[in-house]
Amino acid sequence: MKKHFRTIAKTALILVYLVIIAGAVVRMTGSGMGCPDWPKCFGYYIPPTHASELEFKPNHNYKKGIVIIRNEALLVAEKDFLSSESINLNNWETYTKHDYAKYNPIHTWVEYINRLCGALSGIPILIFTIISFWYWRKNKWITILSILTVFGMAFQAWLGKTVVDSNLAPYKITIHMVMALVIVAFILYLIYASKTTFKKQISDSKFRNILLFAILLTLIQTVLGTQVRQHVDEQVKAIGYIKELWLQNPTLQFYIHRTFSFLVFFTNAWLYIRNKRLNLGYNKMNLVIICIVFEVISGIAMYYFDFPFLSQPLHLVIATILFGIQFYVYLENRHKSIFISKNI
Repeated sequence: MKKHFRTIAKTALILVYLVIIAGAVVRMTGSGMGCPDWPKCFGYYIPPTHASELEFKPNHNYKKGIVIIRNEALLVAEKDFLSSESINLNNWETYTKHDYAKYNPIHTWVEYINRLCGALSGIPILIFTIISFWYWRKNKWITILSILTVFGMAFQAWLGKTVVDSNLAPYKITIHMVMALVIVAFILYLIYASKTTFKKQISDSKFRNILLFAILLTLIQTVLGTQVRQHVDEQVKAIGYIKELWLQNPTLQFYIHRTFSFLVFFTNAWLYIRNKRLNLGYNKMNLVIICIVFEVISGIAMYYFDFPFLSQPLHLVIATILFGIQFYVYLENRHKSIFISKNI
């Protein structure tokens, strides 16, 4: 069983990143409220494809929890019943968690696919958590972090519910994003800790300390980026899809985010040069620089070329990939440090 652990963990990591990509597309398309309830969508396991399905129907068998839209409000069936010719409000209760009562088939299915990806990613996590008990004697942290990953996914699902219930409260979206990175970190640790062979690399305390600083910068940039994105969302609501006006009056967070990008670049450039100069052997630093270059290009494209298609989700997804690579390099360096200490 143990021989399959890393493969399943890698599959889980890919699926978690797929969820992040799906979430970025949800944000780009404004589909966050495509399903106004949770975990179902308008009360269905498979969401409706046409607005007429959400209208009241006479002589229709309604199941408890089914949602309809009436007078710009959501009504939820309180029980199973057969409707009469006219609506009987005693069979319905008003949905009170928020007042968003619109149906857009594209938004609904984009959000629904996002939820399916989230559910799918939980399957390999459950599987490798069961397998992790075979590691208990050798490395208890593999089992402990596997269990924490399961709880992290459950917490992430609950956060998704609160995001919908709050009608996309900005701070909850930010927490949702940060929690996704925590899950990525857990899985990366499990992938690395379950390795049986290790590359020839050199431990360097200065490299490790600056790398931790670089990871912190990436997290700060991600949080600031979600806040900038929130400002853009508000601009879309206020002025529509006039892209050239979205950042006409940027917030303070935008300027901090842009300024921090220079610090991110030079910090990681220093790590790249030190890795090369001392021949430390951390080849993934090449990928770090590639990610940063694409981050800079996508950021410039959004600001100076009025948000080209897919530039926003790419900017976010690359940032999360950058975090993952940096964290894995840290694990490599940390392992070498522990190994050297034990030998000393």
